[in-house]
Amino acid sequence: MIGMIEATVERDGKTSVARRYYLSSALLSAKQFAHAARAHRGVENGLHWVLDVVFHDDQMRLRTENGPANMATIKHAALNLIKDIPDKASLKIKKKTAAWNDHYLFRAITRPWR
Repeated sequence: MIGMIEATVERDGKTSVARRYYLSSALLSAKQFAHAARAHRGVENGLHWVLDVVFHDDQMRLRTENGPANMATIKHAALNLIKDIPDKASLKIKKKTAAWNDHYLFRAITRPWR
């Protein structure tokens, strides 16, 4: 299915309309679609917040050619490796420990606990 959400926003006396389009393999009612779209937005916002906190994503200066897309791929892969470490430490601490401790990094990459 293809879905669209239209949002009208008024700021400083000016009205603007934003449309967001979604593709889904599930057939959803309008109510189910609205719920799924809000949930997806929450996941996206959560991911961007984590990337900013752990990798300082907002401070990145890559803006040309394939640089931003390449770094996004590397950061997502690194984040998935860090999240998978069965450790109670925060993601920031896990990232720092992997950077400072070769054995910890090796275990994060090889994932012997799986």
